[in-house]
Amino acid sequence: MKRKGIIVSAFFGVILLTSTIALVLPNTVPESEQQSNTVTGTPADNFPDEQRAQFCGSGNAKSTPYVQEYSIPTECTNPLAVVTDFDGNVWFAETNTGKLAKFDPVTEQFTEYNNPSWPKGGRSMMWGIDYSPDGSVWFTDEAYDSIWKFSPDTQKYQRLGYPSEGNSLPQRLKVDGSQIIVNDFTGNKITFLDPTQSGDEMNYLSLPSPVDNSVTSAFAIDANNMVWYTNWIFQESGILVKYDHDGFQRSVSMVDEESLPLFDFIEIFELPPEILTPNGVAISDDGMVWLADTSSSHFFSFDPNTEQFTQYITSTPQLMTYGNLTGVIKSPISRPYWVDVDSTGRLVFNEQTSNTIAVMDLETEKLVEYSIPSKNPNWGDCGALVNCGLAQVFDFTVDRNNIWFTEWVENNIGVIDTSVNLPLDIDFSSNTIATSNGTSADLDFDVIPLSDSGPIEFYPIVSSPNKSLKFNIDTSKSITLKPDAAQKFNLSIQADEDAVPGVYKVLLGAQTEHVSIGKFVTVTIEP
Repeated sequence: MKRKGIIVSAFFGVILLTSTIALVLPNTVPESEQQSNTVTGTPADNFPDEQRAQFCGSGNAKSTPYVQEYSIPTECTNPLAVVTDFDGNVWFAETNTGKLAKFDPVTEQFTEYNNPSWPKGGRSMMWGIDYSPDGSVWFTDEAYDSIWKFSPDTQKYQRLGYPSEGNSLPQRLKVDGSQIIVNDFTGNKITFLDPTQSGDEMNYLSLPSPVDNSVTSAFAIDANNMVWYTNWIFQESGILVKYDHDGFQRSVSMVDEESLPLFDFIEIFELPPEILTPNGVAISDDGMVWLADTSSSHFFSFDPNTEQFTQYITSTPQLMTYGNLTGVIKSPISRPYWVDVDSTGRLVFNEQTSNTIAVMDLETEKLVEYSIPSKNPNWGDCGALVNCGLAQVFDFTVDRNNIWFTEWVENNIGVIDTSVNLPLDIDFSSNTIATSNGTSADLDFDVIPLSDSGPIEFYPIVSSPNKSLKFNIDTSKSITLKPDAAQKFNLSIQADEDAVPGVYKVLLGAQTEHVSIGKFVTVTIEP
């Protein structure tokens, strides 16, 4: 196998780390400078002693009223891509062992499947995984430019070489009927593979990017079988691409493939400048395209009919996710990463540096953000703070009411039960409000208790994607919500003199220790 660096430094410099803290990455310390390396006979031996707390976990599995974590029996596996099968079993890839593992939610037992083809000490970021109708599990492997197939019946792995030229990074993967679709993040293409062939090679078709020197991020397939994905250059520009792969395939069957330009079957939409790193892509039941921007706290919808983008925002990360012991973090961001739409039509996405997974009801625009209890202090400005940091929740999968996820640096998997009743709700006097430059408008909103179990401490949420809007509520002071009375707010929204006219989604709500609950109000700044 060809060995590459385990990660792409530019990619992880932007996405993996918080914006103001420089942390050591695997294999970046020259061997001559590495210190002790105690032999344990476990995958932890792939890291020097001084990095093991950072990458192998900092404590035991934890729980909240909404989240249950489970510790992986093998130490330091670095779990990443995750999917559920038709029986509800949870499959995930271990990036520090090259193995697949299965978790049975009924027995709460793990089974890890040894990969005899994996090189000793090998590590690879495995971002994509899917379960196919024949029972096979497919996953990507960026370090060795590979697509792997695992058969649970025979417990055998098959490695297939990914068609790479230069700096490839096969990332997300989806089994779609008789083909497998993979985005090549740094190789800048979408690849369609035929998995029905025997042997270690597959026929494939690669769709190159229309934008030179860009990256190709995740993809989604709409109800008309159109493939949507993004190409972008970090902090410069980007496009949303709609590709008719079925149309291309039908045309190929009638003419010479070489005389049929692929780009005749794509449609391009320019991304607005507010979208910096659109990694996640999903399609909701109404045909809207949803994008997660990993360089901010924003996510976006795109209406293919009007070709209009709408910008949304998450709540601000809780202090104990980043610590800020030194005070250098002035504007913490949540970094939405991957995004999906579940079987009930809800939008689901992970917020990497908020240590949360969010669920939004697309009809009511109610956003619930579930806090992940485990936190690794080596990924925050934590110092001696307790229960501070990030678990690096890089992937999730939805199985009915359950959202399963992996914790890359805590050696856990976990599940959110979205059927558990929430402690409070949010109500507005109006879902829309209008103002203009230099003027203000008022809106009443209530935080309503839904439980009589006792008082609830919360912080108000007021998050706006437009910094020229000012609000009269102090979000830095906690409020105690009594079980028999709503907390009422009279919100004044002031638009600066130089505010840009437009329509903005402002998030209002309440943030508790374990869950944040908010709703979006549509604020129009009129010319």
